[in-house]
Amino acid sequence: MYTDKVMDHFMNPRNVGEIENASGVGQVGNPKCGDIMKVYLDIENNVIKDAKFRTFGCGAAVATSSMATELVIGKTVEEALKITNKTVMEALEGLPPAKVHCSCLAEEALQSALWNYAQTNGLVIEGLEEPREVDHHHGEEEE
Repeated sequence: MYTDKVMDHFMNPRNVGEIENASGVGQVGNPKCGDIMKVYLDIENNVIKDAKFRTFGCGAAVATSSMATELVIGKTVEEALKITNKTVMEALEGLPPAKVHCSCLAEEALQSALWNYAQTNGLVIEGLEEPREVDHHHGEEEE
C-alpha cells in the first residue's frame, strides 16, 4: 500500500522539531481526519536554511511533512513556492488515493509558513497567496 520511500519517511522522519525564533511558522489542520501539521522555516537572505515540522496525524501525514521539509531546505523562497503536493507525492514515489490529502496539507503548511514569513517582514512574494481554510473531504459528508 505504501511505497518504501513513504515508509522510510514515516519510520525515520527528517527534520522533526521546532525552530526557535523561526522566520516563518505555518500550521494547518483538518479537523475531520485529525491531521495537524506545523512547519517552521529559518530563512536567511531569501534562502531556506532550515525547516522543521511537528505533525499530529497518520503515517502519510508524517511522511509528507518530512519530505516537504527535505525538499525546501536550501531553496529560495520563490523555489519553495513551486513545491506542490504533486512534487511531494512524486518525491515519495506515490501515495494511496485516500492519503493524497496529506500531501495537500504539507503543501499548505509550507505556504502558510512562507506567508507568515512574508507578513512578519512586510514582504510581497510573487505567487504567494494568503492561506485559506480548505476542506479536503469536500463532497464526502454533505447531508
